[in-house]
Amino acid sequence: MSSEVSIKVENLSKCYQIYGRPRDRLLQMLMRGRRQYFQEFWALRDISFEVRRGETIGIIGRNGSGKSTLLQLICGTLTPTTGTAEAKGRVAALLELGAGFNPEFTGRENVYLAAGLYGLNREEIDARFENICEFADIGEFIEQPVKTYSSGMFVRLAFAVIAHVDADVLVIDEALSVGDAYFVQKCMRFLRQFMEKGTLLFCTHDIGAVINLCKKAIWIDHGKMVMMGTPKKVSESYLAALCAVPEIPAAVEEVTETATEQTAGTSTSDEYRDAREPLINASNLRNEMEILQFDPDRPAFGAGGAKIVSVRLLDRMSRPLAWLVGGEDVVLEIRTQAQQELARPIIGFLFRDRLGQSVFADNTYLSYQGKELSVQPGEILTARFEFRMPIMPRDKYSIAVSIAEGTQEQNIQHHWIHDALMIEVHASVVCLGLIGIPMKKIFLGKE
Repeated sequence: MSSEVSIKVENLSKCYQIYGRPRDRLLQMLMRGRRQYFQEFWALRDISFEVRRGETIGIIGRNGSGKSTLLQLICGTLTPTTGTAEAKGRVAALLELGAGFNPEFTGRENVYLAAGLYGLNREEIDARFENICEFADIGEFIEQPVKTYSSGMFVRLAFAVIAHVDADVLVIDEALSVGDAYFVQKCMRFLRQFMEKGTLLFCTHDIGAVINLCKKAIWIDHGKMVMMGTPKKVSESYLAALCAVPEIPAAVEEVTETATEQTAGTSTSDEYRDAREPLINASNLRNEMEILQFDPDRPAFGAGGAKIVSVRLLDRMSRPLAWLVGGEDVVLEIRTQAQQELARPIIGFLFRDRLGQSVFADNTYLSYQGKELSVQPGEILTARFEFRMPIMPRDKYSIAVSIAEGTQEQNIQHHWIHDALMIEVHASVVCLGLIGIPMKKIFLGKE
């Protein structure tokens, strides 16, 4: 296998024998192949592809299409019926929940067991154990049998192990869908760092994750590889097949509007709101957002010349918000305290989705460029960003905040908190896209 190829799959197939009755197994053994008492079920048929070092590949498909079987064959936990699957280097996998753990062992014992299976010796595991525990963040449960763990705790510990075994290839099968918002953000930060040098292969039903994380995508259906290519093209074809939507011709005749116009409402003011807002807010699609309290102990970094002391979302009357509705005017307040003299302070924020993608962001630099503002040690410096909260799809989001010193291009980060505020959107009218926008007018008419 070429030094640049991390995973090579050639004519890979997996067949299972399905018996109608328990006694048929015995009869099959006694007949020594002279008669067949089973039906063949081909979970995979003739799959071939290569993954080069440093690539991220997403595998999509319906439930039961063979995605998980493919990952297990690549990891070596299943034996192929025909063909081969080779992976170069150390492969770390997060497959079905609890795989590789002994339920009777404690979390500590399972860390040593799992890391040992990845090739680490006792001394190497000892050196990394505290970092594994810190990443998993399950507290005293590390000394309890894993059979007492929730599904989220299973994932925390399993991911913490594979994150610390110096893997060349990571294989992940839908595992992060059960993690809480803080942990998923932590995992996404790790994965984005890993993707800079390692090979990542994962299967998911989240098309957005495939498009935004992957260099290539593979679509599997009924055990066969339907398509491999760019995430955008593969995802579009997959969604069209799911919805049984025929391709739209390239040339479409222009439709003219008729005099009878049906609209969702109009507004002539520049500061308009969605014309459907009263209807939406009276329904179960009201874009309700729950805001979790600021946690100063979330993962952070910085030179220490200043410290972020509070982060709040306020309404227009400067009252703290625990809940809000998409489309409302809000104020994001970030209070900091200087630990040393700051000559050109910059305070900013970054709004991220569950995958760690940047949804929107801003800072104080442009508004105060050329204006003298120095802060002495011990002084409180406050930034307030007033904006209209976008209409967000149902998901979990985080707001990272920071205080730096310098310019946009060259600065010193004094304090950056990754998940300073967490926001969970419980309902939304938005079904696609990263955000929704207020509709000034919607037209529907006949020729």
